[in-house]
Parts: sequence; structure tokens; C-alpha cells
Amino acid sequence: MSDRKRVLFICTANSCRSQMAEGIARHSHGALLEAYSAGSQPASVHPLAIKVMAEVGIDVSNQRSKSVNEFAGQEFDYVISLCSDLGGETCPVLSGGARDSLHWGLRDPAEAKGSEEEVLPVFRQVRDQIRAKLGEFVNELRQEEVIS
Repeated sequence: MSDRKRVLFICTANSCRSQMAEGIARHSHGALLEAYSAGSQPASVHPLAIKVMAEVGIDVSNQRSKSVNEFAGQEFDYVISLCSDLGGETCPVLSGGARDSLHWGLRDPAEAKGSEEEVLPVFRQVRDQIRAKLGEFVNELRQEEVIS
């Protein structure tokens, strides 16, 4: 693949899902993807997101939550929303600037209730779903490159 694709991952708080996606994309697919993340109501990076990412050797502790407004006017090849399809969650919209938009409906692990021991499996499940979806996405990009 010749050019890296600019990808923006978005969710509401930019604290868990989009942060994990940015970290995985940079760590595992950095040669192919130039990854960013943002949210409509940025909070801080969730400590359990940092913890479960460290478990797989990816450090997201230096990432920060960003507003989609920081990326207004920038061009992206893909904007990927990670908001859940359940619970009436509203994903932010980045007007214009994207060649293609995708939606990966993932549960917000920050909404999980219970002790850290009870909540960690939810964070791990979402992390692993993101890893799988990113793997599929990169494989599709490689196929497109071969075909074109």
C-alpha cells in the first residue's frame, strides 16, 4: 500500500473506544494508517482503557481526549464511528472532510457497572472487538490496493 490512510475514530466521550482504536491502529497498523480520535463530549482517557491496552503491549497513557471540533476542515480518508447502536447514544458527526464513513456499533465500556474486577472483562471485550474490526478493515484496504 503506497499512501497511509488518514482515519479518524469518533465516539461520544473520546475516553475508551476511540482511544483504544487510535492506539491499536497506530501500534499494529501504523505503516498503513495515520490514526486520530475525537468525541463530541471529550472527557479524559479512561484509566481502565489504559490498563487493558497495556495488557496487550499498547501504551495509550499519553493520548488525550479531543473534540471533533479540533479536526474541523481536515481531510480524512475514513471517519469511523464507534458508538453503540443501543441506548440512544448519539455519535458525533464530522461534517465533510471524509472520503468514506463507517460505523462499528460497539458498547461503551465506561457504562459498565460494578467493581474493577467486574468491569475489566467488558473493556477487554471491546478492545478485542476493535482489534478484530481493525484487522478486517486493513485486510479490505489491502484488497482494494491489489485490485486497483
